Amino acid sequence: MKLQQLYCTSKLLLFYVAIIACYNVAAQEEFVPPQATLLTKFSFTQLSGGIIIVRARIDDIADTLNFVLDTGSGGISLDSETVVTYKMVTAISDKTIRGIAGIKTVAFTNNHSLQLPGLAVQHLDFHINNYDLLTSVYGVKIDGIIGFSFFRRYIVKIDYDLLKIEILAPGTIKYPNGGYLMKPNFSSLVFPQAQIADERVFTNRFIFDTGAGLCMLLSEDYVTDSMVLRKKSRRYPTQAEGLGGKKTMDITVIKSVQIGGYKFKKVPVYIFADDYNVTSYPLLGGLLGNDLLRRFNITLNYPEQSIYLKPNSHFKDEFDYSYTGLGIYQIEQNIVVVDIMPNSPGEKAGFKPDDIILSIDNNFSNNVQVFKTALQNAGNIVRILVLRKGQPLLLKLRIKNILRS
Repeated sequence: MKLQQLYCTSKLLLFYVAIIACYNVAAQEEFVPPQATLLTKFSFTQLSGGIIIVRARIDDIADTLNFVLDTGSGGISLDSETVVTYKMVTAISDKTIRGIAGIKTVAFTNNHSLQLPGLAVQHLDFHINNYDLLTSVYGVKIDGIIGFSFFRRYIVKIDYDLLKIEILAPGTIKYPNGGYLMKPNFSSLVFPQAQIADERVFTNRFIFDTGAGLCMLLSEDYVTDSMVLRKKSRRYPTQAEGLGGKKTMDITVIKSVQIGGYKFKKVPVYIFADDYNVTSYPLLGGLLGNDLLRRFNITLNYPEQSIYLKPNSHFKDEFDYSYTGLGIYQIEQNIVVVDIMPNSPGEKAGFKPDDIILSIDNNFSNNVQVFKTALQNAGNIVRILVLRKGQPLLLKLRIKNILRS
C-alpha cells in the first residue's frame, strides 16, 4: 500500500514538473519588444524657473528657431509672428486651447517637419498662438512649444546636469539605479500623484509640467476645499504669465511636497483662481512645475506611459524665496518695470511703471535673465539704477524673504 502511495505521489510530482516545464517553455517563447535605440543626442539651454529651450528648424527653412520643451502642452505650436515671417499656409479650425488666463480658438499650419539635431520628425500639425508675452518674460524669442504631438512618438531623456537631451525609438529600456518609476495617468498630458503637507496632508494628481517655470501651482478651489494650508499662512500677491496674458496669483510656502519617495521641505507654491479650470478640479489640484522637476534627471516614456525620475546634482538646490512684487519684461531693447504689486518691496522702494532698468548692483548686462537672477537674493538689499522720463535714478530694493515672514 505504501509503495502504491509512493508511486502515486511520484506520478503527481512528475505531473507538476511537466506543468512547470510547459510554463517555462511558454515563458521562453514570450514576445520581447526590441530594445529602445538611440536616435540622437543634443544640448539644450535653460532659462529662469528651469524652462528648457530646444533649437530646431521647420521644414527646409534655414533659420534655427527656439522651442520650449513642454509636457504641459497637449499638442505642438508655433508663434503667430513666426508663421507670418516664414509665410506658412494656415487653416482655420474650431479647436480651442485653454490656459491660466483664457480660452481661445486657434488656427493651424499643417504637415510640417520638425528638424531637431540629428532627427527629422515628420507630419506635424502646429496650432498657432501668440508668444510675444513669453518672449518679453524670458528675453529670448519664443518661436513655439514642443508638446504631446512629439512626446508620444519617442522616449525622451532629459539630463539637467549635462544640459543634454537623448531621444530614443520606443522599446525596452533599462532605467538607471537609484531612481523612481512613476506610472501616472496619461492622456495628452501626464498626471502623477504627489503628496502635499501643511496644516493637513493630501495626496492628489497634478499635471507634470516642464513648461511651467515654478515649483507648484494650486487652484484656489483646491486650497479652500482641502483646507491644506495653515490658517496663518502669509500669502503675497504676484503675477504669472500664461495663455491669454497675465494672471494675478498669490505665493506662499508649504511644509513639504513629496513625489514618490522624494520629499522637498518648505516649497514655494503659487495659488490662483482657476477661472478656466485648467487644473480640471476636482480631478486634479494643480501642477508640478519645472523648478521642482529640474532637480531630477527625467526619462519620459510616453509609449509605455511611464516616467522615471533620478535625483541629480540640483536635488538640494535652495528654493527661490525672494519676493519683490515687480514684473519686469524685455520690451524691444530695454528691460522695463511693467507691474508693481501694491505694498510690495518694489512699491516701497519707489519703483514706477515704465522705469527702465539700467543696472543692478553695477551689472549693466541689459539681460533680463541676469537681472531676474539678481532679484532672487532673498533678504538682500540691491541697488538698481533706473531711467525714468530720461533721467537716471538710483533705488535701493530690499528683497523680501517669504520663508522668514
